[in-house]
Amino acid sequence: MNDLAPLLTPEGRALLDEVRDTDPAHELAVATRLRRDHPAELVSAALGQARLRQRAVAKFGAEDAARMFFTPNGVEQSTRRSVAAYRAERLRAAGVRSVADLCCGIGGDAIALARAGIRVLAVDRDPQTAAAARANAEALGLAGLIEVREADVTEVDPAGYDAVFVDPARRSSRRGRIFDPEAYSPPLSWAVRAALQAPLAAALKVAPGIPHEAVPAEAEAEWISDGGDVKEAVLWFGTAPGTVRATLLPGSRTLVSRGLPDPGVRPVGRYLYEPDGAVIRSHLVAEVAEPFDGGLIDPTIAYVTSDALRETPFATAYEITDVLPFNVKKLKALLREREVGVLTVKKRGSAVEPEELRRKALPKPHGTASVTVFLTRVAGAPTMLLGHPVR
Repeated sequence: MNDLAPLLTPEGRALLDEVRDTDPAHELAVATRLRRDHPAELVSAALGQARLRQRAVAKFGAEDAARMFFTPNGVEQSTRRSVAAYRAERLRAAGVRSVADLCCGIGGDAIALARAGIRVLAVDRDPQTAAAARANAEALGLAGLIEVREADVTEVDPAGYDAVFVDPARRSSRRGRIFDPEAYSPPLSWAVRAALQAPLAAALKVAPGIPHEAVPAEAEAEWISDGGDVKEAVLWFGTAPGTVRATLLPGSRTLVSRGLPDPGVRPVGRYLYEPDGAVIRSHLVAEVAEPFDGGLIDPTIAYVTSDALRETPFATAYEITDVLPFNVKKLKALLREREVGVLTVKKRGSAVEPEELRRKALPKPHGTASVTVFLTRVAGAPTMLLGHPVR
């Protein structure tokens, strides 16, 4: 799909409606039928867009995805709607009324900002991507708040806007995922300079694996997970410099660093706590462990153990029934003895793949009992912890 223009015509829009729910398995038959009455290129573009819209439902919801226009990279790299809405609300609460959205992509963040009542200048240098952002603003009735500009962001003057939001490209067609912040496009150093010039606030979206030492002293660093999946890190300017936080969505539950030292190592207790990924990425495991006097099972593993059971939104608690040296044969025998039919395998600090262990230890279910096995290290030794989630 090299050009959105044909899909924006009355014929194109009607065709999009017709192929909206096309099953990929029936696509060839549908295409053959439609080409009798429509240009082949238009049919291909409509079916391609239908596939992208189906993929986009997970990020944008069915209602929005059915009206929006996507590029393959746009679907892959767009911010999930819940995360974009959370970020937009933070900016709105900070008094921001206008934002220069630099590297806007297909407009997911611009849409969230506009829905928060914020006026947006959305900039992207790729013609097809900018066209999709413009079409999306119109399709969702937000064109009055979103101005889309096709330009190189480094040549755009954001003066006159309260805040700057930058989402640099972190993937390359040649190298794949980019880990070095200075290899982003544009580089993180450029984005930081742009952020420091914003009158009220700025937000820079970065990879969740960004090294903590790469976070500027002027920034607040926030790691965000949604439904247990770590989605991104955000560097905030104009908020609370030096603050580190982990935020869990939905619900906007936030844990803020108190500068606690790492928990000590202790023997495995009755309970094992698995911190949320955002907590681990933000180095806030100590803040989770402190209320129930928890310790680590190994100095390099982010599993917290304790004899106390405390409810926390920032970690999942498991009751541990067995602590065993790693041994597949012993595990297999134990699962058979306990008539286990459902085996969940988690790992941290182990080279064994969960699916491999599941296949070897439970080739056939032996009953209806369920067990969670943690493949990990305890004080440096390969270990299996058996237990179950605390309800």
